Amino acid sequence: MSTTPASPVTVLGLGAMGTALATAFLTNGHPTTVWNRSAAKADPLVARGAVRAGDLAAAVTAGELVVVCLLDHASVREVLDPVAADLAGRTLVNLTNGTPAQAREAAAWAAAHGITYLDGGIMAVPPGIGTEQAFVLYSGAREAFDAHRPALERLGAAHFVGTDAGLAALYDIALLSGMYGLFSGVVHALALVDTEKVPAERFAPMLSAWIAAMAGSIPHFAHEISTGDYTQGVVSSIGMQAAAFGNLITTAEEQGVRPVLFTALQELMERRVADGHGAENLTGIAELLRK
Repeated sequence: MSTTPASPVTVLGLGAMGTALATAFLTNGHPTTVWNRSAAKADPLVARGAVRAGDLAAAVTAGELVVVCLLDHASVREVLDPVAADLAGRTLVNLTNGTPAQAREAAAWAAAHGITYLDGGIMAVPPGIGTEQAFVLYSGAREAFDAHRPALERLGAAHFVGTDAGLAALYDIALLSGMYGLFSGVVHALALVDTEKVPAERFAPMLSAWIAAMAGSIPHFAHEISTGDYTQGVVSSIGMQAAAFGNLITTAEEQGVRPVLFTALQELMERRVADGHGAENLTGIAELLRK
């Protein structure tokens, strides 16, 4: 961690995540001002040394760095619109979950009011904030990221992904998409073995090892998708996989498990084969996902 003197930070929004962010700043010695619509939520943080702002204007003018973490994009605008003039000349870091388009809209709003803007995507649950496992994605004003990085690193490893304010949200959503795709397959697999009373705890280590081994293919998948060439090193073509994939659907149905998590993939595989790409790799379905 940097030895730069701890700078003042304001945190707006004290839900589970906002409270975790404020706690991380406090724990690392940053003078921390907090604000929440329900003022009582600040009580535990005040007991730890945080300053409860009397109102929004006082909160956003307490220091140069203002971190906002609210329910959604609409909440951010509702809260910040009345204090836009007070935020002018300061750095606003928006860690509210949202979309790339919403991030770009917020950046444009900030620019119109003379506010330096960073958008962020938190890749951690609240208890993970400030631990070695946490990381946060940032995009927008590079100079602001560099200037405030020592403070931002208190939350988790800070990764700047580009000056386009929408990129942090894009990375965030893409990472979550990979996670939910993985989790859905894991839940399906565990539900499947459970139909024969196979203890999930007994099956889980084998499933974990299998997934870890398959994850080694991700860099190759990335190269194929970026080049559009799905013919490199084909060892199990999509045609061969599509022919056997029906067994996943049939087995699920026979075991009393709804195959809804896999039917869409089956449709894409079969369409790709029908379009004449059966000798290529599975990654070619990316062409069907693009609008």
